[in-house]
Amino acid sequence: MRALKAGLLLLSLAITLPAQAAGNVYCCADERGKQVCGDILPAACLGRAYREISQSGMTVRQVEAPLTAEERNARKLEEKRQKEAEAAEREQRRLDAALLQTYGTEADIDLMRKRAEADVMLSIAAANEKIEEARTRRKKFENEAEFYKNRALPPDVEKGLKDADFQIQAQENLIASKQKDLETIRTKYAEDKRRYLDLKARRSRSQ
Repeated sequence: MRALKAGLLLLSLAITLPAQAAGNVYCCADERGKQVCGDILPAACLGRAYREISQSGMTVRQVEAPLTAEERNARKLEEKRQKEAEAAEREQRRLDAALLQTYGTEADIDLMRKRAEADVMLSIAAANEKIEEARTRRKKFENEAEFYKNRALPPDVEKGLKDADFQIQAQENLIASKQKDLETIRTKYAEDKRRYLDLKARRSRSQ
């Protein structure tokens, strides 16, 4: 029995030692494209891509060549672009969720657009009234100025004309700004409706 155990131990060592002694092989293509291999990484493989191959011929590991400065910059730019794209996607998901919480139906979008438009139209109407009032005052000062042709206008008449012109210009500028607001509102709600219908259609298809 003792002899049998000793024999098994020697057999085990005979099998194990060669396997331990036999290491992996490292291979790469040198500067001329020639395949170079060694049981340690050959000098020709330094700074190059190489493969670590087992005794059975299987690739254990593949190591990329160190990146050049240009390649590192390109990778950084790509990583930055990827992060920005992911951030934009997260933001779009947040906006989509908010959109669906804001509107229950397509009609809700039209109703809110009409309310927003009505508020702007009230501001435009008020500005037009002020323009008409300023023009009425200016007409009064114009009539007074008729008496002073070829003469210097009295200070109050000159001031009245200038004030009226200033008021008219200010209200016209306000109307122009409100017209832009109106365009922005219509564009916003048109986009909201388009996105809302698209999201609803996607949900219907996924159900």
